[in-house]
Amino acid sequence: MKIRVLIADDNSFIREGMKIILNTFGEFEVLATVNDGQEAVDYCRTHEVDVALLDVRMPNMNGVEATKILTEETGTKPLILTTFDDDEYILDAIRYGAKGYLLKNNDPERIRDAIKSVHSGNNVLQDVVLDKLKSVMDGLPAGQGRRTESGAHQEHGGAQQPGVQEAGGRGASATTGSTSGRGIAGASGGSGASAASAAQAKGASSTDCPFDRSVFTERELEVMSLIAQGLSNKEISKELFISEGTTANYITSILNKTALSHRTQIAIYYLTGKVR
Repeated sequence: MKIRVLIADDNSFIREGMKIILNTFGEFEVLATVNDGQEAVDYCRTHEVDVALLDVRMPNMNGVEATKILTEETGTKPLILTTFDDDEYILDAIRYGAKGYLLKNNDPERIRDAIKSVHSGNNVLQDVVLDKLKSVMDGLPAGQGRRTESGAHQEHGGAQQPGVQEAGGRGASATTGSTSGRGIAGASGGSGASAASAAQAKGASSTDCPFDRSVFTERELEVMSLIAQGLSNKEISKELFISEGTTANYITSILNKTALSHRTQIAIYYLTGKVR
């Protein structure tokens, strides 16, 4: 059965172009394209839609507001697809139940894989999400380390293309949706975090930690820190000199203690103390 998709974007060129692209893969049925979040909500209330691709900035109702309603009232899984990476949108999209957050400059194949992954119950988050969450936690100035709307990371005069990674289910290793750029939540086979990000995560002390560290063992805290840096199970095992099976057991223990569902949530919890 094909994955039933709705596309919501106020730019007719983008939404019709996305429809053409998705239809070429043969794995999707694009049920409709709509102009704003309100139209997306109205359609999903009366039709069986598996995944809704939502732009953020739309008239009448934006994609984040639509995400909240779709999550609360329908079985449709919202996937944010946008050119914008504003802090307020990222945090609200995650808070309201978005299953993914991607920038539009990704290759069609990556968008295809993201839709399939979200449909399967996984979360797919661009590395920019983790960057923004870290910036919020560290109290960085708004312009420091920001990305352009095209998604390129501009810092110290360099440029870096964004990575996209998929977060797996409880206790499971995640798989990467990209081999370039930095990923979120440590997917197997994915690239590690930068030295700066590693220093931030490892440098978190009990005094500024946003959650109760006493609930976890020291080794569990180490695993959580490395997940927040973007390391895969294999990389964590190498870093801590333990087997991948032992790493998976630690992750399962962390998930059980926090009532979280997957490693992406562990990364967010480690950085923000929030379980949603």
